[in-house]
Amino acid sequence: MRLTRYTDYSLRVLIHLALNDERLCSIGEIARTYDVSHNHLMKVVNALAHDGFIETVRGRTGGMRLARPADTITVGEVVRKTEEGFQLADCSGCALSPACGLTGVLAQGMQAMMAVFDSYKVSDLLADREAMRRLMNRQSPLGIGTG
Repeated sequence: MRLTRYTDYSLRVLIHLALNDERLCSIGEIARTYDVSHNHLMKVVNALAHDGFIETVRGRTGGMRLARPADTITVGEVVRKTEEGFQLADCSGCALSPACGLTGVLAQGMQAMMAVFDSYKVSDLLADREAMRRLMNRQSPLGIGTG
């Protein structure tokens, strides 16, 4: 079981914004902090805005911030939006699927995994805010991200 890079980046953006909730952040800043593609991050940010997780402010002094408090956004909610059609295995082409017990086992596993994801909020991912800010500052070549 592996989440896509898209989901990984989505969660990283939300973590970054939650850590810097006192100000607007830019896509460029987040891309530099995590050393990820600016263009790919733009797609992620657009989807997060469309799904109501973040809000963007246009203009020279614009940027983005969380649209809701970090303690109201669950990891499960983000995973469901970013992993559309996600399944542990594709049994549709298997001749045994109508009689196979694996389908039920996989469905139970998926439900259990999503229950764990649903039990965590984005705010829970900020276990040590100060250490995370220091690491974020060290990662960013310009020292951006500490607020």
